[in-house]
Parts: sequence; C-alpha cells; structure tokens
Amino acid sequence: MKKINIMGSLIGVALMTASTFAAPDPNFHIYLAFGQSNMEGQGDISNEDKNVDERFQLLWSADAGSCNQGASKGKWIKAVPPLAHCQGAKLGPADYFGRTMVEKTDSKIKVGIISVAVAGCSIKLFDKDNYKSYVSSQQGQSWMIQRINTYGGNPYGRLIEMAKKAQEDGVIKGIIFHQGETDAGDGNWPSAVKKVYDNIIKDLGLGSDIPFLAGEVLRSGVSSGANNNIAKLPQQSKNFYVVSSEGFNQALGDGQNVHFTSSEYRDFGKRYAEKMIEVLGTEKLKPVEGSASPASSSSAAAESSSSGKAPASSGSSSSGHHHSSHGSSSSGAALSSCSAADVSSAANPESSSAAGSDAVRSVSAKGVSIGKAVVSQNAIIVPVSLARASRVNVSVYSVLGKQVMSMDASFAAGENTVSLDAAKLPVGNYMISVQAGSARSTARIDIAR
Repeated sequence: MKKINIMGSLIGVALMTASTFAAPDPNFHIYLAFGQSNMEGQGDISNEDKNVDERFQLLWSADAGSCNQGASKGKWIKAVPPLAHCQGAKLGPADYFGRTMVEKTDSKIKVGIISVAVAGCSIKLFDKDNYKSYVSSQQGQSWMIQRINTYGGNPYGRLIEMAKKAQEDGVIKGIIFHQGETDAGDGNWPSAVKKVYDNIIKDLGLGSDIPFLAGEVLRSGVSSGANNNIAKLPQQSKNFYVVSSEGFNQALGDGQNVHFTSSEYRDFGKRYAEKMIEVLGTEKLKPVEGSASPASSSSAAAESSSSGKAPASSGSSSSGHHHSSHGSSSSGAALSSCSAADVSSAANPESSSAAGSDAVRSVSAKGVSIGKAVVSQNAIIVPVSLARASRVNVSVYSVLGKQVMSMDASFAAGENTVSLDAAKLPVGNYMISVQAGSARSTARIDIAR
C-alpha cells in the first residue's frame, strides 16, 4: 500500500463527506442570502424574471422543489425564481442581486446563491443555540412551521449544510440579509445578528473580512421602526453595511406596508450588488487566471449526497498492498510506504483525537475514489483507490480556492493511502483533491484545534 505524507501534524481533524466535485473554483463566487419574508420575495414573477443567464446559479436548499423545475436539495440549477422555497416565496432582492453581480463582473466569473428565508420569523430562528425554543413558541403558526420544516426544521443548520456543500465548488464571497421587521421593537437585535454572523464565519471557516449587507425595510408602515436597529449594525462589525430602501414607497398593498413591489425588489437587488461590488473592490472580483472554468455539480452526485447513499467504491485491490515509490512534491514532502500495521495503529480508538472520522463515504469517480478516513492523534490517513495504475496529483485547497499543497506520485491499481500532517496549516476548512487523468475525487477537511 502506498502512502503520501503531504501536510504537517493533524490535531482535532474531522474529514467530511467525499464527493465527485472538482476542486473549488476561485472564479465561482458564492453568496449566502437569508432572512424573512422580504428575502423570500413577495413580488409577482413576470416573464422577464424567468430569463436568467447561465452564469447565475442557485443551490436549492429546500426539501421540495416542485415549483422550480429541476430543483432538488443540494443541486445547482439556473437561478430562476423563486430562490428560497416553494411555500409562497416569489421574486426577492436576491434575484437581481445575482443578475447584477453577473452583469458587472468579468465573463469568467460565475455567481452562486444559497437562499434560506422564512416569512415572519425572528432572528432567533437563526440562533443555532436557541432556535428550538423559538420554533416551539411558533407551533400555533402553521404557515411558519411549514416553511421552517421545508429546511428540515432548522433553517440555520440547512444554510450551513448547503454552504459547506457549495464550498466544494466555489468560494463564498459575502452575505446578504433582509430581516428585522418581526424584531423591530427588540433593542438586542443588532447584537443577535452579530452572533449569527459570527457563527456563520466560524462554522464555515471563513476569513475575517466577509461582508454582510443588511437591507432597510420600507420607511413607512408597521415595521419602519426596524430601520433604527438596522442603522446600528455597522457598530457591531467593520464588515456590516446597510443597503438603503430610500425611494421605495409602492408597497404591495398588504395593508401594513411591509413588502416591496416586484419593481422595487429588482431595484433593491441591484442596490445590494452595487454595495457588494463597492465593498469587495475590483481586486477580489477579478478572475483568477489559469483556473478551471466554473462547473456545477452533477445531478447524480448531488442526489447521492442528499440521500446519504454512497456509490460503490471502485478500484479495490485483493491484496491492498503495494511497494512504495517516490514522486515529486511542490511542498517538498516525501513518499513513504504504508503497512497494514500503520493503518491499524492510526485506527486505534485510544489514539484517536477527532470525532467523526467515520463520516466519510467512499465515492467512485470514474476509477478514482476516496474512502473512509482514519484519524489518529498526529495524522489522518485517507484511502485512495484506483481502478488501474496511474500517475496521480494530490492537492490541498483552502476554502478560498487557493492551492496550499500539491504533489504528484505514481499509484498502483487498488488501494493506496494519503497521510496528511497539518501542523503548519491554520485552523480552518480545506479540500483534498486526488486526480488521475481527467477523473477527480475531492473530500472536505475541517481543522479545529
């Protein structure tokens, strides 16, 4: 059995679900969108809204997608509204935010949206520590419970689940947010929003400069007082910005002046995009030259991940052992042999330091598969199976799509292993990619010391 040691000592590592996606594409820019009814979108959808550029993609987050053709949880589709769910969501600000980002960025850039929104909800619904008590308090609101349940009963959890999945394909650039009408009288709302933001950054291993754009509510109507809270958000973080609702007065006629018109949602989305472009700046929106062209995940892979059923692993060897040979590495790491005793030692529960080492499913990718990781105190051993002997490339990427480690090696047919040692890598999320020819398998690695 061949072993590649490419990173540094690993402490507190959990290897998440393997998939057949390509390594994260730095030219696929992903944005999270969440909130309540105005983020769901309440505007009527016209024919012009159904004409969407292929570069604008949506990762469907709801359990059911019958209202949006081709939609299923965890699958990238063209971002035709509604973007949030099929329980009354319509046209919202995220629609024209994405379209404008596509329009105003280089043609090499693709834009992805993840939308999770629940009408009438408090920010408490997105508090991962206390959302259950809030959901219990809303049991009498059957329409809200229905919307919450379309996200598996935990909208925040679903947002993070989908965002982690999206990080396999691209780079999260920012967050757009529209919520606060329900909490207009709550003076603690700004700090509650900051808590949600901090949790998102931590749970996704994002950097310290992810912009968070919050839209104002209508300046007339029963919820107008929420703008007092929204105005205080920039005091919570240097990354918080407010998107103005000035000039939007043509409320939908709901009797309370809470929701915008379709025309205003279109304009509001453009305002969000203009602010995001201003905040990110030209440098962060430039395409990375030489990267692979953006590619959405395959339907089969998405459905496999969503259902929890893993395709059978390919390329297993009856002996499972091969002689060691050396390859080249940009990091200077050497190849070494790996015996069954090495794997057995790493699998010893007494030496294991990371929970969830059994969370990886073996996934076939045209003759290349990454199997279940074995975690020990100092290393994580990742089984890699090949259908035939091949020269392979093993690379590690940050969540920003930057390659931080790479090496080439010759693998024999059957079972081989990659041993990761991550002492020199900071806490965060990474992707390991194993490629043989045109076939590639990728697995997520979360490092938390």
